[in-house]
Amino acid sequence: MRHPFINLLVRWSVLALGVALAAEIIPGISYKDGATLFWVVLLLSLFNAILKPVLVLFTLPFIVLTMGIGMLVINALLFLWVGRLVKGFVVTDFWSALWGALIVSITNLVLNRMLRNASTPRSAPPPPPSRPTKPTDVIDI
Repeated sequence: MRHPFINLLVRWSVLALGVALAAEIIPGISYKDGATLFWVVLLLSLFNAILKPVLVLFTLPFIVLTMGIGMLVINALLFLWVGRLVKGFVVTDFWSALWGALIVSITNLVLNRMLRNASTPRSAPPPPPSRPTKPTDVIDI
């Protein structure tokens, strides 16, 4: 089992890779340098930990009605807000933020799944627990 601080660094690295990939692919997203990317990742992590649960709670009917697409809208809004707050990180409009949030979400999903699979040992599943049989067991029909 890894140390919690190492897990945090791995999650931040995956998030940084997703933001950098979004900046490369989406024309409306850019960042100035590595320090800017660090602040973007830090603020985005903070927003995801504190602000996102509150937004999800208040927009739960919308999320259920849109079958989960509302979560992507919330992620795009958080991405757009970080673009407004961090100097050197530019997110031009909502649609750029939406596509950027989608790329970051897919990157997080894929890399976290790959890292989780790499860290779990490959072995056969344990056998189901056996129940001791008693001579008094009766099957009712």
